[in-house]
Amino acid sequence: MNTHGFTFHGARLAALPSGALHWSDEDMLVVSDLHLGKAARLSSQGGAQLPPYEAQETLSRLEADLAATGARRVICLGDSFDTLEIAAGFPEAEAARITAMQAGRDWTWIEGNHDPGPLELGGTHLREARIDPLVFRHIASDDSAEVSGHYHPKARLIARGRSLSRPCFLVDSRKLVMPSYGSFTGGLRTDSPTLSTLMGEDAQAILTGARPVAIPMPRRTTA
Repeated sequence: MNTHGFTFHGARLAALPSGALHWSDEDMLVVSDLHLGKAARLSSQGGAQLPPYEAQETLSRLEADLAATGARRVICLGDSFDTLEIAAGFPEAEAARITAMQAGRDWTWIEGNHDPGPLELGGTHLREARIDPLVFRHIASDDSAEVSGHYHPKARLIARGRSLSRPCFLVDSRKLVMPSYGSFTGGLRTDSPTLSTLMGEDAQAILTGARPVAIPMPRRTTA
């Protein structure tokens, strides 16, 4: 598997092509913003009648990443489900797949703004988790050595005269913001005022894809 290795506050990490983060010294895989059940929620609210394949695709990638890394610890950084109601009524077959992945693993669900409370599935449910030297939460704060999600960052690139958008990790001297792992999620461009303000001048964007690569974080330019 092609990965991009980097060190963040002394922790040796690897960005995976899928948007997962592997911390080999802690035998840990971190994913963020799966938004399982989003298609079902939109359909139930009178939107497009979307097939319920997004959850299956997301879970398949997670199964593959766990198999490739052999991780025995998992942290899901919030918004794992699109709503708490979706989580409570999650299809039996897909819930069974999650239960199978949890078997023999230390599994932590971090609360998100879409799923702000305990889930009925197994595992530990926390507002945030601290594993020295890092802290894991859903939305970035003022802490240093912080790993978070929420923003679904995407970098806009120009390649061969074409505009492309790629989900990405954002990392500076204080913060690491994860891309969305879900198969059916939007994103916030790195040159948005929100992300341009959040991230330091030294920030890099680690692009996901077949071969993750780090570039200076694309930002808004001023005339």
